[in-house]
Order: sequence, then C-alpha cells, then structure tokens
Amino acid sequence: MVIYREEYRLYDFGPGHPFSPVRLEMLTSLLKALGVWREPLAPPEATREEVLTVHSERLVKRVEAASRGELYPDLPEYGLGTGDTPVFPGMDRAARILVGGTLEGARRILAGERRVLQLGGGLHHAQYDRASGFCVYNDLSVAIRHLVRSGLRVAYLDLDVHHGDGVQWIHYEEREVLTLSLHESGRYLFPGTGQVYELGRGEGLGRKLNLPLEPFAEDEGYLEVFEGLVPWALRAFRPDVLVVQAGADAHFLDPLADLLLTTRAYERLFRRVLEYAEAYAGGRVLFTLGGGYSLDAAVRVWALLYHLFHGLPLPGRLPEGWREHWEARLGQPLTPTLHDPEGAYPEVPRRREIAAYNRRTLERLMELAAPHLLH
Repeated sequence: MVIYREEYRLYDFGPGHPFSPVRLEMLTSLLKALGVWREPLAPPEATREEVLTVHSERLVKRVEAASRGELYPDLPEYGLGTGDTPVFPGMDRAARILVGGTLEGARRILAGERRVLQLGGGLHHAQYDRASGFCVYNDLSVAIRHLVRSGLRVAYLDLDVHHGDGVQWIHYEEREVLTLSLHESGRYLFPGTGQVYELGRGEGLGRKLNLPLEPFAEDEGYLEVFEGLVPWALRAFRPDVLVVQAGADAHFLDPLADLLLTTRAYERLFRRVLEYAEAYAGGRVLFTLGGGYSLDAAVRVWALLYHLFHGLPLPGRLPEGWREHWEARLGQPLTPTLHDPEGAYPEVPRRREIAAYNRRTLERLMELAAPHLLH
C-alpha cells in the first residue's frame, strides 16, 4: 500500500529552502512517466490530540499561532522562525497532513497490511517541545507511539545521513522501541548527536543504537557495517514491525553532507531492509521518505525504493521527455539513468582507513549495547 496526497506539498518553507516540495512533484511525475504509478491512499490529516501524543502543548500552541501570523518573540526557543525552520502561513495544518500520512500507515499495519510506503514524512528531528532541522512535528514518533500503545514492539531504522535525534530522544526510556541510526558523525554534521554511548535510559537502555560514520564513507564500507549491525540488533530485539526513515541524503551528490553512497548501495540497502522485515518482523514494514537535497539524486533513490517495494523491474534510462522537462525547469542537467554511472566521483584516497575506522566504531557499539540488548 502507498500513502500520498497532493497537499503534502503545502509543507513549504519558501523559495531556496532545501526541503523543497518540488522533490515530491518530481518523484510522482517520474513514476507516472515510467508507467508504474498506482493510485495511492489519501490519508486524513492528524488531529491536534494525535500530535500531542508526542509533543508539548506549548510547542503546538506556538506552531498554531505562527501559522496565523502571530509571531511571538520567543519563537526561536521552540525552534521556529530560524533559518532551518522558518514559519509560514498554514504551517500547523501542513505539518499535521504529513503526520496524518505516517499515522495512517501505522493504522494500516495494525489492520493487517504488511508493507506500507508513505511518500512523504520522515521528519525525524522534531523534539517533544521544539521544532528542529526542517521538522515541525515528528510524524515518525506519532506513528511509533500509536503502534506501541496498540501492543507492538517497534524497531525504527533511520537511513538519513543526519542522526535521527528527535525519534531517539522522544523514545529514549522506552523498552518497546528500538532505534537504529546510521549517520555521518555528529562531530562534523548537524545535529551533533548520535554517538555510540547514547544507548537509552532506564527501561530503554541498550535499545537506542547509533553508528556515527566518518565523512566520505562509500558503498562497500557502509554496507559492511549496516549488514553487521541491523540483523544482529533485530534478532536480539524481536520487533513486531519495522519503521524505516528512507532519507536519500547519504548520496554522494547531496550538498548538505559528506557520505558517498551511490544508487547501487541504496538498491542493496532497500533489498536488505525488505529481507530483514520478512526475517525478523513478520514482513511488516512502514517506510517514509526523509532528507534528500540533491533533486537529481533523491528522486532517483525514491523511485528505486518505489520499484523495489512493488517488486517491479528497475528501469535503465529515464524517460527522455520527463528529463527534458525538468532540466528546463530546474536549469541543470539530470542523470539520464536510474543508477549512477560508474566512476561518478573521484577516488577517495583514505578509503581503507575510513572503512577500518567505521568497522571499529561498529565493534565498540556492539560491545556497549550487547549486555543490555541481549538481556
């Protein structure tokens, strides 16, 4: 099942902002041009009460006021009115529409669907009482809380290049939520968190796992630690459902980060996730989108996910008419094929050193987490 509605594009911070609704317009138009678009389910927007299951009343009131043009001087204390998360008219409803999509995905899982793809959402930085990093409300945590309150154990996997800090902190003390985040190290990249020693607290200890990666990590090194960590953790935790934030900003073309994944790595990642859902979560998996600030890369990564989700053969070249239209509109060339060409970026001189460092980080994380996760 795919979830989407056109109003997702109302979540718009304005011209020039990296989190652009053009990404969704490009993606849906590409899927239609490829002839694979299937009519999605249009979800209801989340209610105020549903947002309040993970956010404070104070934050919601400030978002509502800002949406009406009432700009209080303390907005920055709530992460609003900043360069990253500026306010815009109707922001509260636009954010609740995205939350509603991911929450509807959770409801569909509870109703018996095994695979759900939400073509939006993934706003993983929003905190209990603060918006952050392009994220006003945390749709992922609203969905996770609904699943947990319905009696399920949830494993959350964050593939975004930025640490999934909001989801981690909201569920930091919860035993029934495992969070797994692979991201560029916070020593170099926003939000500056996600170290191996952030393991959870109280009943959540050992159930919050972070693998911070060195800049310029490439396909094979990334996949090695991913395949070393994720099945190990899922076997130990035994989730009922897997929730996946499928950010595309670890791609080498992304302008906001420094990892060097190609579409070949994303194909293997998504195939592995689907396999892990079958092996460890009864086949139940809910995907959302996430970060991805190279339009060329993000749209191709998510089109790849859409095909694999539906079990469709992957296309080679992208439709010429689609590409010409978007090249003219964006004023930039686009990759003509779904997969990146070979040798698309210069060779990394420290490749072995970076891979070895990330391998040691994985070993350290497993050493720290094992006594708690395996208990």
